[in-house]
Amino acid sequence: MNARSVNAEYSQLLAPIDDFLHCATPKAWLDEARKPERLPVLLVDHANCEMKAAMSAHSLVRRYCLPREQRKLLPNLDFYKSLDALPEKGEVLGKQTQTADNRRVFDELAKNDLLVKMVRLIQEELHHFEQVLEIMESRHVPYSTLSASRYARGMLAHVRTFEPAAIVDRLIIGAYIEARSCERFARLAPFLDEELSRFYVSLLRSEARHYQDYLTLARDYAGACIADRIAFFGEQEAALIQSPDPLFRFHSGVPGSSAQGRR
Repeated sequence: MNARSVNAEYSQLLAPIDDFLHCATPKAWLDEARKPERLPVLLVDHANCEMKAAMSAHSLVRRYCLPREQRKLLPNLDFYKSLDALPEKGEVLGKQTQTADNRRVFDELAKNDLLVKMVRLIQEELHHFEQVLEIMESRHVPYSTLSASRYARGMLAHVRTFEPAAIVDRLIIGAYIEARSCERFARLAPFLDEELSRFYVSLLRSEARHYQDYLTLARDYAGACIADRIAFFGEQEAALIQSPDPLFRFHSGVPGSSAQGRR
């Protein structure tokens, strides 16, 4: 799959993402990512990113969809892996096994847009995680501990400490993470082997929808214009992507001469 075919097929999908992001992935990062010796780090970090995305979405559901005393009703992440179809309603939380009182809780949760979008995202991210693990196994790439990049941490440092500002900020950050993932899948695909190229291209549609879901929820929670806040985090994200980075990761910045892989 060459760059021309990828761009022709997905230019319409990527156009709004390119408009949303404040910068493109630097050529220096792509040049580094194309090196065969970087593939194990990319795959391990990609798997980590998929799991972290699922955990972040689950955390939002726990924190913002239920009162503290009812959060224990939510299943753990393993529950979502067992689902055969993408959930559309609150039934995904297993309300059929709950008491009558708890069913009323889940009836209310089913009306929550955050719940519905995040549960769908959780299942998709866990599925992607399993897919990456399968690719790693087929290529004899061990799944090992890999330190996180500064990327998400650098943006989360700017989250406000009061509500609803905090959830609005977290949702905006989620949008940028998903959008950048989508952009990098597209930029990397033409330079990878056929299997990986097809896989990364297959991820574009879901990742593109994820960033839009996060933005929609951020606007809903804010109840007011958040254009300035979106722009602020866009600037922070671009600064992280364009500045020198001591670690090479899927969302890292410009590799420096001392950039490291595993550690």
